[in-house]
Amino acid sequence: MKQMMQSWQHVFKLDPDRELSDEALQAICMSHTDAIMVGGSSGVTYENTDQLLSRVRQFDVPCVLEISDLEAVVPGFDLYMIPMVLNTQQTNWIIGHHVQAVEQYGYLIPWDKLIVEGYIILNPDCTAAKVTQAVASLTTFEAAAYAQVADKMLQLPIVYLEYSGTFGDMELVSDVRRKLDGPRLFYGGGIIDADTARLAADVCDTIVVGNAIYNNLEQALTTVSAVKRS
Repeated sequence: MKQMMQSWQHVFKLDPDRELSDEALQAICMSHTDAIMVGGSSGVTYENTDQLLSRVRQFDVPCVLEISDLEAVVPGFDLYMIPMVLNTQQTNWIIGHHVQAVEQYGYLIPWDKLIVEGYIILNPDCTAAKVTQAVASLTTFEAAAYAQVADKMLQLPIVYLEYSGTFGDMELVSDVRRKLDGPRLFYGGGIIDADTARLAADVCDTIVVGNAIYNNLEQALTTVSAVKRS
């Protein structure tokens, strides 16, 4: 599964704390997206995460959990993606919560299914930035420097540029990508239709589509074919 992740172009991100009809979930899971990511910045519990996993498991699509709360870690996902927020002011979001997880649940952790993401949060107004106290107003040079630390020093498999809720600076994303040798570059934020999907896919490896699902599902679904054709 870790190797399969290297070919992902498109991922739908579902929030356990938001309502989604059975019809909408079926359309999403059968859209030919490469994977379903489950996660959110607030309101995520064991119960709503487990319920969403059970619903997704009706379909033949990889399902991964992006962990934001230790109390909401549910067994049964194909992969577990662990954010390491590189531009946070709180060390807990770089290593503290991770150490706590190993102390409490080390004997249960499926190490072969863990993937660490080097998160760079770039929208200061988003919930993730506020929760993690991220220094999100970065220049292109600063963002690229964080990405290179993830690549050259930490040797992380993924660098994730998170603009959550707004469409980002594609020139910055492109510059970051040119600086990377090892990691796969994920981009999330403001992808609402085929046009924005193409723009983002041109400058990163994998796009993540989240909020659009809940705002305009029909347009969100067009992002899959737009990326696959490109």
